Amino acid sequence: MKIVIVPDSYKGSLSAFDVGTTIKEGFASSMKGVEFEVIPMADGGEGTLDTLISATRGELKSVEATGAMGETIATCYGILGDNKTVVIEIAKIVGLPMVSTDQRNPMLTTTAGIGEIMLHVMDLGFRHFIIGLGGSASNDGGIGMLSALGITFLNHNGEKVGSNASSLQEIYEVDFSTLDPRIKECEIKIASDVENPLCGEFGATVVFGPQKGATKQQVKVLDAALNEYASLIELHLHHSFQNKPGAGAAGGLGFAFLILEGQMFSGAKICIDATGLREKIKNADLVITGEGQSDYQTLYGKVPIQIAKIAIEYQVDAILISGALGEGYEKLYEFFNSCHSIVPGPMSLEEAMKHTKLNLFEKALNVGKLLNLGFTK
Repeated sequence: MKIVIVPDSYKGSLSAFDVGTTIKEGFASSMKGVEFEVIPMADGGEGTLDTLISATRGELKSVEATGAMGETIATCYGILGDNKTVVIEIAKIVGLPMVSTDQRNPMLTTTAGIGEIMLHVMDLGFRHFIIGLGGSASNDGGIGMLSALGITFLNHNGEKVGSNASSLQEIYEVDFSTLDPRIKECEIKIASDVENPLCGEFGATVVFGPQKGATKQQVKVLDAALNEYASLIELHLHHSFQNKPGAGAAGGLGFAFLILEGQMFSGAKICIDATGLREKIKNADLVITGEGQSDYQTLYGKVPIQIAKIAIEYQVDAILISGALGEGYEKLYEFFNSCHSIVPGPMSLEEAMKHTKLNLFEKALNVGKLLNLGFTK
């Protein structure tokens, strides 16, 4: 029997690799004569860089850049095994977990570090990018990144504005003539499974702003400011971008990459293709996947549903083991043989995250014991 384990990360608790390894250990403790293969997966957010580097035998490179709060941080990017494609994972530069809870304020965060790294790798001769969006602490519409790449944003007095979200309201004029010309030579693939527009009820600020620390008043101010900022850029470029699917990803970075002629791709699909996952599932007897929390949003292209659809295509059974099961998770039974939460009983979120690895191991152990009943009769 062959079991393929293809999890996303349990964000804030365990990486996709650690989730997969723990599930394997739990199953191996209760099942004998089983071949396991662990394939860490990602959807463009946390873990995308590690997944792509591992799958293509690429290389991680260390670099310093500006972090979300404007400080200099040590971070990294990756060069794929083709030696021509650079992977930048937003979560490793301006990731939400990198900002302490008491400091989270999307009015002050910036995406400048992303532009700095792009300049760095262009200096090295690279022109092909995969940008993993997701898990960001920012809500600046990409003004920080665009400013770092050379685009000039001026206020009414003809002075350059700052490079964080609080500066969006000050913009009066935008000048693209100062953009680094090498950007025109670049191929930019945007890896994201977020389809939200930039503004409005389903936009970046309203949907994701509160988890980044935005107050109700800040949500209103930021959403209006992003709309004015985007409209000014669109007027300059004579083209509309803010309502395109994914423009609201990573606090509006999706919009910024779209205006740089980036192309939007499913982050999960990019990772699936890179790992040769379809062939591995085709030859499996059972697939296990999971994520931090599975609910109705999982249906909208998240890793587990992508894995389940491939399993269905090849008539392979699939089981979901996630940190928690939330609102509307019942709809997932259409795609999975069974769905499981690892939480053993009532507990706080803090307590659950503290014991994630142990709870996951025990859940995998128990699911393995149930599977044994079916295979031994």
